[in-house]
Amino acid sequence: MGLDRKRIFITGTRKGIGAFLVRYYAARGFMVCGCSRGEAEFDLKNYRHFCADVSDEAQTLKIFSTIRKEYGGLDILVNNAGVASMNHCLLTPYRSVRKIVDTNIIGTFLFCREAAKLMQAQGYGRIVNFATIATPLKLEGEAVYAASKAAVVCLTEVLARELAPFGITVNAVGPTPIKTDLIRSVPQDKLDALLQRQAIPRYGKMEDIANVIDFFIRPESDFITGQVIYLGGV
Repeated sequence: MGLDRKRIFITGTRKGIGAFLVRYYAARGFMVCGCSRGEAEFDLKNYRHFCADVSDEAQTLKIFSTIRKEYGGLDILVNNAGVASMNHCLLTPYRSVRKIVDTNIIGTFLFCREAAKLMQAQGYGRIVNFATIATPLKLEGEAVYAASKAAVVCLTEVLARELAPFGITVNAVGPTPIKTDLIRSVPQDKLDALLQRQAIPRYGKMEDIANVIDFFIRPESDFITGQVIYLGGV
């Protein structure tokens, strides 16, 4: 992959999967930008961090204005930022619903829209969104989270068609449970039961996700768009 195709933006980079992806792509020579609500806990010479809420349009516009001015464009967007809440629907408060919808749906849309504007100008781009196996498994206790990611899948498929004329592909990766803060509050028995519903009953690894993203963002993957790869076999 040429250096002219190595400008990548990753959302949700303060910890977990996002922090891993920052280090992973920075080590491979990418110019990496990222954002989270708080400061990053690492300092890399080829990483630029923005403190922002992905669902805030004004903050999003400011980020992409900076990207355009300082980096001249963007080649790859990875929409990793996400919020989950495992509760029965009767016990799910409105504030949790609002936070999940704002981050997972609105945040993903805003970043796709603004990244696509930069990619359109250069006739090339790769967008990778995050789905979840909770959607195809119809996972009990995650009604709002699974529904929000179903919306992300639909968004991915529609944007793939809308952006294809500009040389932009839009795909999604759907991870299995990975040992991050996102699942820390989930009871172990529920996690074990979920793993047994997979064809390959193990926790996912960060490298599993990076492998799928690598496939989607290759220049040679220009004929692959509107696809969702769920890990683990569901």
